[in-house]
Amino acid sequence: MTYSLIAKDPDTGAIGLIVASRFFACGARVPCVGARSAIASQAFSNPVWGTEGLRRLETGEAAQDVLDDLVQRDKGRAARQAHLMDATGGFAAYTGADCVDWAGHRIGDTHSVAGNMLTGPDVVDATFEAYAAALDLPFPERLMTAMEAGERAGGDKRGKQAAGLVIHQGQSHAWLDMRADDHADPLAELRRLYDVAAERYLHFAQAMPSEQNFSGNPDRAALDAAIAQADAQRKAEGRTSRSFASDPA
Repeated sequence: MTYSLIAKDPDTGAIGLIVASRFFACGARVPCVGARSAIASQAFSNPVWGTEGLRRLETGEAAQDVLDDLVQRDKGRAARQAHLMDATGGFAAYTGADCVDWAGHRIGDTHSVAGNMLTGPDVVDATFEAYAAALDLPFPERLMTAMEAGERAGGDKRGKQAAGLVIHQGQSHAWLDMRADDHADPLAELRRLYDVAAERYLHFAQAMPSEQNFSGNPDRAALDAAIAQADAQRKAEGRTSRSFASDPA
C-alpha cells in the first residue's frame, strides 16, 4: 500500500522520512522519527514497530538488532514491512513474504527505500537513485524529488491518495511535519505545502527553542524582517503565494 524513503542529510545531520500511498493518512501511520533515528512501519503495519522501535533506536540499539527482535516477536510478521535507521546511521529493512506484490526494499549508505503493492521494482529503484542524484538540492526538495521519481516509475499500483514528510534536525520535535491525508495528487500537495511553509513557517522554525537553546530566538522583529525579505524576493521573481489562508474580514 505504500512506498517510503528514509535519509540522513550528510551535510546537516537532519533526518527525513517521506511516504506516499493509496491509503488514507499514511503520513500519520508510517513515519516514526526522532532526534537521531527513524523507522517506517508499513504494509499491514504494526504501529508498535514504530513506537517501540524508535524508542530503542534513540537509546543506541542497532537497527538490525531492533528489527530482528520485532520480526521474531510478531506473529503477523509475514504481512509486515519496515525499514529503519539507527543513531549511528546504520540501516536495516524487512519485507514479509505475504506483502502484496510488488514488494521489496533497497538500502544504501545514506538512505533506504521500501515499498509494497507497487507496480514493480522500478519504483523503489527510481526513488533510491533519484535521491542519490539530487544532492545539490535542499534536503526537503531532495526527498520530494526522489518520491516524484518513484511515482513516475509507477508508484502504488492502486493509485494515489496520501503523502507525508517529516524532518527532524537533531531534536525530539520535528523541524517540519507535513501531510496530505486525502488528495488527488498528494506529492504535488506536499510541494505546495512546502512552498507555503517557506513563506513564514520555516523562518519561525529556525527560531524555535531546542534542547541546547531552551529559549530559542524570541526576537519577533528579526523574524518579521526575514519574512518580509522572503516575501519581497518572491514578488520580485514573479511568484505569487500558494497559500489558501484568508485575510481578516
